[in-house]
Amino acid sequence: MVKTPVFKGCCTAVVTPFNEQGVDYERYGKNLEYQYENGVSAIVVCGTTGENATLETNEREELVRYTVNHVRGRMKVIVGIGSNNTKSALQNAKSAKALGADAVLMVTPYYNKSTQAGLIRHFTFVADRVDIPMILYNVPSRTGIGITADTYYELSKHPNINGVKEASGDVALSGAMRSRCGDDLFLWSGNDDCTIPLMSLGGLGVVSVASNILPGTVSKLCALCLENDFTGATELFRKYARLFGSLFIETNPIPVKAAMKLLGSDSGILRLPLIEITDEHLALLRNAMQETGMNI
Repeated sequence: MVKTPVFKGCCTAVVTPFNEQGVDYERYGKNLEYQYENGVSAIVVCGTTGENATLETNEREELVRYTVNHVRGRMKVIVGIGSNNTKSALQNAKSAKALGADAVLMVTPYYNKSTQAGLIRHFTFVADRVDIPMILYNVPSRTGIGITADTYYELSKHPNINGVKEASGDVALSGAMRSRCGDDLFLWSGNDDCTIPLMSLGGLGVVSVASNILPGTVSKLCALCLENDFTGATELFRKYARLFGSLFIETNPIPVKAAMKLLGSDSGILRLPLIEITDEHLALLRNAMQETGMNI
């Protein structure tokens, strides 16, 4: 079976603008339009950046429904379904499929860490039961467990497992995965600061946090890489490298929501256990944004 990648280019892991009543859909709709107008290919809703861990079931379903209806096929809609409860992940995947999503993003199970054999069964259990493209998500800094190249190879054989969002920061792992799997498992960077090296290995883009505030820039960076203009991509990256790093000065999405507010795009409140950025870190973030020429 020949697989087709879910997307190429920039995919924004969008923030969820909360207010005291729930999701502020007026703000959220404006954010989605901003992404589309600046060349973004896809969005992840109910992801880590969207504070998915704090979403109630009804909120999650309504957020996905609204996103699909608002986007109307103009960008791919990818829904975060990950859980450390495999059956919950399956229910989330079934819901995403029923609501019209284009793909799902499934992170490794956290806290109750499994073996690599357990990972294969965890992902396969869901992929066997829902006919929707799945993107694996490897972020061991958050989950405490990583996916090995051998496990990638086994999972690449499944027709519904489309690719991986690689956020381990281990470029050698991505190289090994590409060598073993080829186009049976597509590669996307899960870190803005790793976009160029992973795309040089054949990656197709990035699932980006920075594109919440810089969708045009991140889209251009990916386009340059897809055109094999890595010199041009590097020149562009150098301008924003410090800012990319500053967006993780505290736990994501605390800094990016603060950055959006500095730009006049109110991203709403954070939900506990996340709290507002410290004054010290806000000053560093503001300085990094000003260095790029952003008008704040």
